[in-house]
Amino acid sequence: MISVLQNIAIDCADAYELARFWSNVTGRPQHPEDRPGARETQVLLAEGPVLHFNQVPEAKTIKNRIHLCLRPETSRDQEVDRLLGLGATFVADHRNPDGSGWVILADPEGNEFCVLRSESDRAAMNS
Repeated sequence: MISVLQNIAIDCADAYELARFWSNVTGRPQHPEDRPGARETQVLLAEGPVLHFNQVPEAKTIKNRIHLCLRPETSRDQEVDRLLGLGATFVADHRNPDGSGWVILADPEGNEFCVLRSESDRAAMNS
C-alpha cells in the first residue's frame, strides 16, 4: 500500500490573495469556487497535486523547511524579474558566474521559493 500526494498545503494570513499570487506565478487557475475571504483556496496545477492555501491566525516566523522550486519557460533572470513584478520579494542570490545556480524569492506572505535555470538556460550552458 502507498499514499498519494493530494496537495501541498501552505499556511497563510489571506488564503484567497495568496492563491491569486500563485495562480499568476504558475499560470494556472484558482478553484472555481474560491472567493475573497475564503479560509481555504486552491490553485489547480496542470499535473500533480494542487497548491492548497489554509488561512491561519499565526504569522510566519522562520525559514520554510519545505519550499517550492520553479523551472521557468523563459530564462531564469527574466522569470525573476516577472515574479518581482507580481509582488515577490528578493531573498538571496545563488547564481554563479558560469550561469548555474538559483535565486531565492519570497511570496507576499514571506514563504521562500527558488527560481531555477530554465531548460534553455541549461542547454546554452552545455553547448
